[in-house]
Amino acid sequence: MTAPRPLALDLTPALIEAAAKSKAWPFEEARKIVARLEKTGKGEVLFETGYGPSGLPHIGTFGEVARTTMVLHAFRVLTGDRVPTRLLCFSDDMDGMRKVPDNVPNQDLLRGHLGKPLTRVPDPFGTHDSFGHHNNARLRGFLDAFGFTYEFASATDYYAAGRLDEKLLVMLERYDDVMAIMLPTLREERRRTYAPFLPVHPKTGVVMQVPIEERNVARGTVVWTDPDTGERFETPVTGGGAKAQWKPDWALRWAALGVDYEMSGKDHIDNVRISGQICRVLGERPPEGFNYELFLDDQGQKISKSKGNGLTIDEWLSYASPESLSLFMFREPKAAKRLYFDVIPKNVDEYAQFLEAYRRQPLEQQLGNPVWHVHSGLPPEPERIGGAAGNAPSSSISFTMLLNLVSASNAEDRAVLWGFLSRYAPGASPASNPELDRLVGYAIRYFHDFVKPGKVFRAPTATERAALEALDAALGALPAVPDGDAIQAAVYDVGRSHFPDTKKLGPDGRPGVSQEFFASLYQVLIGQERGPRFGSFVALYGVAETRTLIGKALAGTLATKVA
Repeated sequence: MTAPRPLALDLTPALIEAAAKSKAWPFEEARKIVARLEKTGKGEVLFETGYGPSGLPHIGTFGEVARTTMVLHAFRVLTGDRVPTRLLCFSDDMDGMRKVPDNVPNQDLLRGHLGKPLTRVPDPFGTHDSFGHHNNARLRGFLDAFGFTYEFASATDYYAAGRLDEKLLVMLERYDDVMAIMLPTLREERRRTYAPFLPVHPKTGVVMQVPIEERNVARGTVVWTDPDTGERFETPVTGGGAKAQWKPDWALRWAALGVDYEMSGKDHIDNVRISGQICRVLGERPPEGFNYELFLDDQGQKISKSKGNGLTIDEWLSYASPESLSLFMFREPKAAKRLYFDVIPKNVDEYAQFLEAYRRQPLEQQLGNPVWHVHSGLPPEPERIGGAAGNAPSSSISFTMLLNLVSASNAEDRAVLWGFLSRYAPGASPASNPELDRLVGYAIRYFHDFVKPGKVFRAPTATERAALEALDAALGALPAVPDGDAIQAAVYDVGRSHFPDTKKLGPDGRPGVSQEFFASLYQVLIGQERGPRFGSFVALYGVAETRTLIGKALAGTLATKVA
């Protein structure tokens, strides 16, 4: 058993009272567990996350552990940390491999082992004892890197060690009750062969999906026939001789281990209900939990471990911070979200904004701020430009702005970008601003892999040409060292003259600026559809450099297509 780390938070009465009222979803879930304990009288709480290691770990897997950890932490705060808690990460690695994943090497090697438990399938990567061990190691390595406190459980080990035996025998005894729950959920053809137990073939090692012909409750065995050879076998359901079908298996774990809380995807709503019924047949109360929405790929399709059609854990962390990934997992768990590369910049910038706002908020708002949950109640101080003595937060230089800086300067070198940054913010340096330097590295990689290949400059229209000429003149008329507000005011004045928005009047009665103006600036000057506040970008890139860029656009040397 892995004991949870002591909470570093000072659990004051004010904090506990605020937690009891907080509408943040982890606290709402934690209150469900408190109500459960009042009914069950249990002295500890077991949280579980399930993992099917048929493919490589992906962000959806991490998301379940991250979200469950947030609920666990909220529960500890809500209860004053008086109730022991555990988090069990359970891998169903005894499941038979039904198909070869699309995104692994040496696929011919795997095809010869279809149907065997994943822990008996050779590792196509050649690094571990089995494919199951390899994927388990990938998951554990990432969870360890994130600092999660958890116990890892292997279904193969739990079945073999007899940790599920007691409830397996109850399931054998109450076989008809389990079948009465399962059969109405199956197609007619499947009903004829279905059984809640999957015996492991004693000769081939394959997890067999065959009808159970006889049951011997006294001996704890089932009798079945190999459909290929006609040979009959009597197999114990205990000690790893058989495993449960996945819905009964889910219920089996809940009942045998005493799971109190487990969340799952929206596609499992019916499965949760069915497994909950079986759990009650086994004599136990099913856990609390909620169904989160699914992650979608760039085409709006559900992401899949075997297809590899979403972001991998390593891919996200190549382009953005772990904190931005945790923010993505925290926000709106019951809303379907695209989990693809284009969501990264937004989450990086919003994390910085939430962190900057946190210190200014009262306690009640802090408990609803995502960074409180991302950092288990102890968000770090935001980095200041120029180090501890700096006044401005590093978040004033956004990830999106850095991407545009790389794009406009055509510089994919850290030193060149820091030349712009140190001019914009004297005192800023990689040494005094390591987080900003880390962001620079992310921006360079992201730009090179995702922005640069899709950059398309277009020539300005006649109206846009006139606006660019006016903008060039306005920038040229600014003081030698203008601040960002002065630059933005000049940009707005030009936009108001050439792209007015008469539906949005300012306090002085003057028209606003159409978004078409700002879109055209980025399309013509940067080769992208959108960008950050343009005045801030000019302040970072430089007035002279921006005027040079405008000159190139007017001369037609930037355009890759005609508007």
